[in-house]
Parts: sequence; structure tokens; C-alpha cells
Amino acid sequence: MPKIINKIVKVLIISDFFLNLGWGLLAPVFAIFILENIVMQNVSDAAKVAGFAALFYWITKSFLEIPIGRFLDKKHGEKDDFWFMVIGTFITALVPIGYLVSSMPWHIYFFQVIHAIGMAMALPSWLAIFTRHIDKGREAFEWGMATTSIGMGAGIAGGVGGIMAGIFGFNTLFIFVSMFNLLSAILLLFIRNNVFVRDKDGFVPPIKSVVEP
Repeated sequence: MPKIINKIVKVLIISDFFLNLGWGLLAPVFAIFILENIVMQNVSDAAKVAGFAALFYWITKSFLEIPIGRFLDKKHGEKDDFWFMVIGTFITALVPIGYLVSSMPWHIYFFQVIHAIGMAMALPSWLAIFTRHIDKGREAFEWGMATTSIGMGAGIAGGVGGIMAGIFGFNTLFIFVSMFNLLSAILLLFIRNNVFVRDKDGFVPPIKSVVEP
């Protein structure tokens, strides 16, 4: 990425790329995993479990995001946003490991709820920090970079995930998904000293500059 992009925006984009790369590996074959490992080749039951899995994820995430966003807006400073983002991303890294030991539909629903909690913590925080630190005059470009990273990560992983599941099996695939999520969270720690504090007059940048030379 060009150095005209400040450090925080750069790290957020790269972290998001690996997050979407990880879940993109699983997306094309998740229903097949349910079919083969949860409902034992019953196609009708597999469709139901996959549908309810999506329901549990999206309902939980949608229910939590607005209250979490309101809570973060009321807190002073940006440190709380940062740690919600990091902890939420770490939580998502645990979910694929949970799939490794899943054998019943309710196991899948449970880990979908955990995934939703992690994303409900991470996503509003990520968006808030990205919005505050985006470079003035480059908003469209940097938002374009962010959305491109999502498409690139999911797109690359979509093809690779199916191949990996076919060759190495689901257990190996889940480990890779977890590793990419973990990498996404670890990358965020590189900006822990660059997030802003806030006083009565608004956000104040730390002494160390967030813009690379």
C-alpha cells in the first residue's frame, strides 16, 4: 500500500483482509460440513441446520451491534473501541476450533452465537476507528481499499477453501480459519499505542504520530 495511507488505516485494512480470508475459506463448504458431520448425509436436515445457523448468527449480531455501538460512543477515548475490536476478533478465532468438536445441530447454533458476539464487538469498533483516522481528502480511495480487501480475501479464499476441504479435510480447514482470525487480531495490536484519547474538547492524538514518513 502507498505510504500516503496512515498506519492505523493500513493495519485495519490488512487485518480485515485476513479476517475475511479466514471466513472465506469456510463459506463455500460449511453446508457440506453440516451434511457430512452433523446430520449424517440427511440433505433435508442439513438445509434446515444451515438455515438456522445463519439465523442464529444474524439475529444475535443484529441484536447486539446497536447497543454496543451506543455504549462505545458514550465512553471517553478510543481505547475502549480498540479493545472491543481486538477481543471481538480473538473471539471469532475460537469459533472454528469449536466446530472441530461439534457433532450436533445445537453445537453449531451455539458457536454461531459466539461468532456473532465477537463480530458485534469487533465491527462497530473497527468502523468507528477507521472513520476517525481516515485521511482527509482520500476518503473514497481508502474506503475503496477497505472494501476491496474484503472482496479480495473472500474471493481468494472461496476457491481455495473448497480445494483444501477436499484434499485435507474439514479439521485442517478449521485450523486455518482460526489461524487467519488470530493473525487478524494480532495485527491490530500494532496500533494499540496510536489510538486517540478524548478530553472535553474532543479526540486528541497521542504524542507519537500515526502517519508514517
